[in-house]
Amino acid sequence: MHNGKETEKADLASPPARRSRSLFFQALLFSAIIAFGCLTFFVKTTPSFPIDLQITRAIQSIDSPFFAGFMQLISWPGFLPQSLLITLLIAFILYMYSLRWEACTAVLAMLLSGATNELVKTVVGRPRPTIDVVNVFEVLTSYSFPSGHVMLYTILFGYICYLMYTLLKRSILRSLLLGIFGIFILFVGPSRIYLGQHWASDVLGAYLLGGVLLAGMILVYQWGKTRFFIY
Repeated sequence: MHNGKETEKADLASPPARRSRSLFFQALLFSAIIAFGCLTFFVKTTPSFPIDLQITRAIQSIDSPFFAGFMQLISWPGFLPQSLLITLLIAFILYMYSLRWEACTAVLAMLLSGATNELVKTVVGRPRPTIDVVNVFEVLTSYSFPSGHVMLYTILFGYICYLMYTLLKRSILRSLLLGIFGIFILFVGPSRIYLGQHWASDVLGAYLLGGVLLAGMILVYQWGKTRFFIY
């Protein structure tokens, strides 16, 4: 008969498989960093990309009240004060379930997203789309690259998805929550373009940078969990 340790080892991938998977993940992460760096350089040195305008006009050509309402709904949680309130609510729920480190890192995820986004926006200084070029639902005065909404959703909502996937038992509720957060992450990019507040390249840059920072958040979570929050 197999004992418990032997059963656990049988469930693990072989050392060569784990090494190859680790290298693949590192290569993917490194590729995202390089892609973001290249995109940032081109955005900084090129006033505009023709494909950005083409993508915006294509998305804005969708003439549907339902689609317009859906795009506004998707973007709504990313504005203040609701983004802060949603983050604090998530942290409170986690804390009430005795997930103290998870609550702390959820707040950290939002702060990391906001601070990094403002830093990059200030360095790049790219103007937002203007009403004389595309349809702008609401004029915003901050810089455009990268999209703050997309970064926030990718980092914060992506991190919450990671926590739910790893901590919760498989259930209809877990699947439903993962689906809802996934929809927000997937559609926030098109919504920012549809509302005329970002270019497609702003969105792409935010997904790339957000993905890199999300990977960093997960590493921070794992590091702190194993050292200070064993319970």
